[in-house]
Parts: sequence; structure tokens; C-alpha cells
Amino acid sequence: MLSKEEVEIVVLSLKVAFASVIFSVPLAVACAWVLARCSFPGKTLFDALVHLPLVLPPVVIGYFLLVMFGKNGWIGGALDAWFGVTFAFRWTGAALAAGVMGFPLMVRAIRLAIEAVPVRLEWAARTLGASRWRVFFTVTLPLAIPGLAVGVLLAFARSLGEFGATITFVSNIPGETQTLPLAIYNLTQSPGADAAILKLCIVSIVLSVAALAASEWVNRVARRRQSA
Repeated sequence: MLSKEEVEIVVLSLKVAFASVIFSVPLAVACAWVLARCSFPGKTLFDALVHLPLVLPPVVIGYFLLVMFGKNGWIGGALDAWFGVTFAFRWTGAALAAGVMGFPLMVRAIRLAIEAVPVRLEWAARTLGASRWRVFFTVTLPLAIPGLAVGVLLAFARSLGEFGATITFVSNIPGETQTLPLAIYNLTQSPGADAAILKLCIVSIVLSVAALAASEWVNRVARRRQSA
């Protein structure tokens, strides 16, 4: 059985993962549509920037987040002064870090889904008088929903395992920013904590496998419907 402190860690991890995914979805859909349907100078550079978190060390991402969203950062200072919103050393900062790290996975899945939507269907809707926005929300997005679901689940699983950017940006504060990976890391520094480490590892594995299994299930259901 999990202790009260361990339950709080799991709940915080889920809250961080859910928040990171929910607030990433609109921007991920927009980026995916731009990459799938638009041609413009600098598209390759834009694509590289979107996928940069996949190849950069997480601590580098965490450092840049600290520079930009810290209380004295370019964006964080303005948010704190104007709206009283603080990311550094808060669970919201952990959600931001997790969202940034999972963002490329979400964008890639949604982009592939949008690219799989036949362009002729969009043009047919346009010839019937539908605006570009209406075509997107009534034709493109509904057909890309399976890819969106897969992207969300993959990003959710990635958020549950985020460590490097989180600990660099918001530190490892029990009850505030200490998610499952950070709690496991903290326990490895304490002798005789093997049992607690094993429990949290099992919980982490179960949650991640469940998210990945759900992603695979959604993908299979979508393929069956498309082939029907």
C-alpha cells in the first residue's frame, strides 16, 4: 500500500501531466496544421525549433525555461508583475517543463494525422462555400482526431517521466514540484529506501504502460474505422 506522502506524489504527478497536456493541445494543433498544410520561408527552421526538445539535453531546456520564466526572466518577470503568475519553483512550472518536453511528440502525431486527411476533401468543402476555419473544424480536425488522441496520450506518458528539465527549472520541492521521477531520485539518496523506490517505480511503470497501451488502442481503432 502507498503511504499518504506517496499518494500525494502520484496525485501531483497526474495533475502536472494533465495540466501540461491540456494547455499544450491548442498550440500543438496549430503548429501541426502549419507544418502539414503551409509552405513558407523558414519552415525547416520552424520545424527544427518545434522538435528541438527531442534532441537537446533536458537540463538545457530547463535552464532556458528558468531564464525566460523565472521571476527575473523575460516572460516570467512580466507575468509576475502584471498577473501575479509564477512558474519558477511551483507545480505550474513543472507542468510547463513537462509540456515543453512532450510537445514535439504531440505535434508529430497530430501532423501525421492531418497529412493523412485527403486534401481533396478540404477543397471540396471550400468549393461549397466553407471558410478555411470552417473546413478545419468540420473536416480536417474531426478526421485527425485519432492522431490527436495518440499525440495527447504520448505527451501524457512523456510528462509522467519528465525529470531533467523539471528539476533544473523548479527544483525538487516535496508537495509542490516533487513528481514521481524526482521522488524516486530523492529516495535513491537515502539508505534503506529500496522498498519505497520499488513501489514508486511500479506505479510509474503502470501509469506509463497504461498511457502507451491506450495510445496503441486508439491507433488500432482508428485504422479499423478508416479501413471499414
